[in-house]
Amino acid sequence: MKEAKVFVDTNIWLYAIIEQQDISKSKIAKEIIQHSGQIIISNQIINEITVNLLRKTKTNEKTIRKLIESFYENYEIIDLSFEVILQASVLHEKYIFSFWDSLIVCSALKGECRYLISEDMQHNQIIEKSLQIHNPFN
Repeated sequence: MKEAKVFVDTNIWLYAIIEQQDISKSKIAKEIIQHSGQIIISNQIINEITVNLLRKTKTNEKTIRKLIESFYENYEIIDLSFEVILQASVLHEKYIFSFWDSLIVCSALKGECRYLISEDMQHNQIIEKSLQIHNPFN
């Protein structure tokens, strides 16, 4: 995965950020983030991380803003455009994902990612002959 574009799902980021949530998963998540190829995320991922940090850890707003700025400085961000949302509906129907997961898959496809790293979807499933779902905890 070193050279490929990799889309990293919210749960991986949260394990990396909130160490006490699960120490073994946290270690794996940090390795993924530090050693993956070009990481791509969507603004949906940033929103989900923010909501979880505010709810679970009571992270202050100054820290949240710094995290958001860091994401935009360090990673390619896919916006949830009309095109992405509409295509997510097609994927939702075709693959029977939740709509939220369909948005993530569609964003990964739009970012031309080879891998989607997530614990929420079927490990090794191939989407549209180009995107492979990888559960690092499997």
